[in-house]
Amino acid sequence: MCMDSTTQQKRLLDRPQAAAYLCIALRTLDEQTASGSLACVRIGRAVRFKPSALDDFIDANETRIAPKRRRSKA
Repeated sequence: MCMDSTTQQKRLLDRPQAAAYLCIALRTLDEQTASGSLACVRIGRAVRFKPSALDDFIDANETRIAPKRRRSKA
């Protein structure tokens, strides 16, 4: 049984959609995919991304930035 196109669109995102989801450039998306940091689904030449994989990527790259220390005036 084949899914209709609206169901497929909800499940997998294409490159521009994935880049927009992550708020990054397509080039950065491609670099992260090529390095293996970001999981993708390849269907022939097409590259698609699961929203859950994008969320996992976000979680894996979450960092906390320490507040800057104020310099004491000498």
